Amino acid sequence: MPIDAAKAVAAEPRTAEIAWSHKDVQLYHLGVGAGVPATDPDELRYTLESRLHVLPSFATVAGAGSPGVISGLSMPGVDVDLTHVLHGGQTVALHRPIPAEGTALATGRIAAVYDKGKAAILVMRTEVADAEGPLWTNDAQIFVRGEGGWGGDRGPSTRLDTPSGPPDKTVERPIREDQALLYRLSGDWNPLHADPEFAKLAGFDRPILHGLCTYGITLKAVVDTLLGGDVARVRSYTTRFAGVVYPGETLCIRMWRRDGGVQVAVSAVERDEAPVLADTIVEHA
Repeated sequence: MPIDAAKAVAAEPRTAEIAWSHKDVQLYHLGVGAGVPATDPDELRYTLESRLHVLPSFATVAGAGSPGVISGLSMPGVDVDLTHVLHGGQTVALHRPIPAEGTALATGRIAAVYDKGKAAILVMRTEVADAEGPLWTNDAQIFVRGEGGWGGDRGPSTRLDTPSGPPDKTVERPIREDQALLYRLSGDWNPLHADPEFAKLAGFDRPILHGLCTYGITLKAVVDTLLGGDVARVRSYTTRFAGVVYPGETLCIRMWRRDGGVQVAVSAVERDEAPVLADTIVEHA
């Protein structure tokens, strides 16, 4: 088996020192659509260093995403074809608000390996702490086609029932033609998001938007519309990547309030509301 689940989970964690500045935070915010209108006081909290707060999804790119998925795929017990790898889902849990500038230690390991029959899911966990203690925990669910079937644990079900009744809030967010080019400057240099020829080799008509860019755009919409613009209220944020987004499209973001959180569904307007993010929950104070 290319994946030895027991060996992968038992492998020694990998650590790296990461650092970020207000410039990294501002660039990330621009990459997920902040700054429109440019002089709006609510937007200046994302773009002006003297007022800066940090969207919690910045945790996925801080330190350029180090240790990162590629590092995890080279862990002992893991030997997979990168063309069979998809980012299936993402969870960020916040232990306290992220500072606008910082240095921290990131510790990455494979927390679990699940057998889905025709595929495997690797849960790559990165725990980040600075001198004052834990900051955040990232869990990336990596879907590896063709690597299941060994009779292992299937893992927990993450599927959510569609809420009854209309959404409490629905917003649309246009995706700029250059959104992926801007977002990739935060550290994800995968040519799938910029090179038309590479995108065709991967089976797409043209470059697609990073799933984590959609993830950030969606969290910003929830914070701005249902959480009073207060990023410090976010406790955790989980999603399943259900489909792709092409630059130039429009996202429809539907939100339902629930006890202690917001359930969200995201679709692509121009493709008959094709699902983009599913099973999405923002837990908040």
